[in-house]
Amino acid sequence: ILMVVQIISATCIVALVLVQRGKGADAGATWAIVGHSERRQHFGDTSSIVGAKARAALAAGLGAIVCVGETLAERDGNRTLAVVDEQLAGGLSDIAASSLNKLVIAYEPVWAIGTGRTATPQQAQDAHAFIRGRVAAHDASIAAGLRILYGGSCKAGNAAELFGMPDVDGGLIGGASLKAEEFLAIWSAAVEV
Repeated sequence: ILMVVQIISATCIVALVLVQRGKGADAGATWAIVGHSERRQHFGDTSSIVGAKARAALAAGLGAIVCVGETLAERDGNRTLAVVDEQLAGGLSDIAASSLNKLVIAYEPVWAIGTGRTATPQQAQDAHAFIRGRVAAHDASIAAGLRILYGGSCKAGNAAELFGMPDVDGGLIGGASLKAEEFLAIWSAAVEV
């Protein structure tokens, strides 16, 4: 279990309290989540802003978890891969190859977050394989080692099946992390896979 900063800007990191840029690690954080659907939806974080935040997190000594994912309207419009591709392009822009070992991608189908709905394991696998393939087009060895997490309503009842997919490397757990028994079951599923 890691301490993570969820809100980071190019000039400061925010996590319950304002922390000066470069001080997130001093506060105990090891990773920053950037591009989370709530930031994109409610605060207007564009893909280029997400890329700037990812670079700022890396420069501050934190790992960066770059979130990508589509809304229900985008999924229903068969735009999932186009949306994810655009978000990846901005979120990974200008990140040095030497920093990629401190980078994680989280696929979060927005339509599944907090709704009780979840992508099927195959839908998650398709998106994760696309992400890995997109990175492999630039560097296959980096793509092979890249960690890609699923972040859309992962629960005890679906974790093992999701984590069993070849390109799903774990989960970015939200609401289920607030329920000890649920979280422990998800943890167990991750360990068993």
